[in-house]
Amino acid sequence: MGSGALAPLGSPHALLQYSSSGSSRRAYARPPHAVASSPHTFLYTSESVTEGHPDKMCDQVSDAVLDACLAQDPSSKVACETAVKDNFMLVFGEITSRAEVDYAAVARQACRDIGYTSHDLGFDADSAEVKVLVQQQVPEIAQSVHGMGHKAPEDIGAGDQGHMFGYACDETPELMPLTHQLASQLAMRLAEVRKQGMCPWARPDGKTQVTVEYLRDGGHLVPQRVHTVLISAQHSPDISHAEVQRELMQHVIQPVIPAQFLTDQTEFYLNPSHSFILGGPCGDAGLTGRKIIVDTYGGWGAHGGGAFSGKDPTKVDRSGAYIARQAAKSVVAAGLAQRCLVQVSYGIGLPEPLSVYVDTYRTGSVPDEEIQAAVLRTFDFRPGLIIKQLDLQRGGNRRYQKTAAYGHFGRNHDPDFSWEQVVPLR
Repeated sequence: MGSGALAPLGSPHALLQYSSSGSSRRAYARPPHAVASSPHTFLYTSESVTEGHPDKMCDQVSDAVLDACLAQDPSSKVACETAVKDNFMLVFGEITSRAEVDYAAVARQACRDIGYTSHDLGFDADSAEVKVLVQQQVPEIAQSVHGMGHKAPEDIGAGDQGHMFGYACDETPELMPLTHQLASQLAMRLAEVRKQGMCPWARPDGKTQVTVEYLRDGGHLVPQRVHTVLISAQHSPDISHAEVQRELMQHVIQPVIPAQFLTDQTEFYLNPSHSFILGGPCGDAGLTGRKIIVDTYGGWGAHGGGAFSGKDPTKVDRSGAYIARQAAKSVVAAGLAQRCLVQVSYGIGLPEPLSVYVDTYRTGSVPDEEIQAAVLRTFDFRPGLIIKQLDLQRGGNRRYQKTAAYGHFGRNHDPDFSWEQVVPLR
């Protein structure tokens, strides 16, 4: 097929274009050259994955173990990792807790919750081999961080060194980047239509990706339109590629992406690999902590590199990132800036942060130094007091397991995401 030839709907490389009627209008063999339409605009892309993605499976298992430990013993110290391949899962790490937890049973239930109940789907929670390799937290770390449980909250030190970031912007009601929010919501919707039976052909694994054209106005970024939507959805063998494309457009894309962001030029790549029957751990190995950009801001802001899942809140990779998000969100919600990045850093065993930094990308209504001073007056960045302020020792009822899919931030309507509550700045 020549470079200008049309590809039939259902071609492995077909590109769908949206029309105002909501139908797929044309399919091209090759996408047009991806350039912004104006020197003042640019394209930016974020991705997400479904709860059935192998890495996200592992995140959820690790956080399910954390929930189980905290539910019985809120002072549990947990650093739980998970690895999965084919029908084998390894749960390993360091856990010190008075809780009595059957880690293998918790892991199996987390996989059932996702929908992995048959080897044909990529994993069978009931027949899989689950191996557990867990030991207690190293005594030197325990003594340094929490004094074997005897330190007061204000004296609890950071579980390790590191730097964490929080980010917020005015692009969405959740004060999150539009690219990331749409990619996350598409992935969540893909799971919903599967579990609700709307798309019975859908299987647990899947990925989404959204490109948005932005207008740059100084440091302020204004979304103009959705440029590209890409979805790869695992499916049963008894459905055609064209049917998958139509149902993804009807049941996933149109209910999620606001109509004002879709134009006749919006491009859709729906299952561009054509066939996606073999997925989950049978397709790819999974490991806790490999989707840290999906977990946060879709590439916006910054990331210190530390993963969240499977870690109790004395691990500042998690609690430090949560308080930094709350601080950045509170700045934007107060109207002090249109975008805000907050960085905090720690040293192992030290309760006071080593640094706190605020950057509003030149969008602040007052100097950044004044905003930073307000942040420091309002928020206490000591780990023990972060835990207390955000109620982070409360586990169980899937509190942390929920965070392990579709993002840790921007979940405004769930009170378990306590770090999403806006705090008035002093």
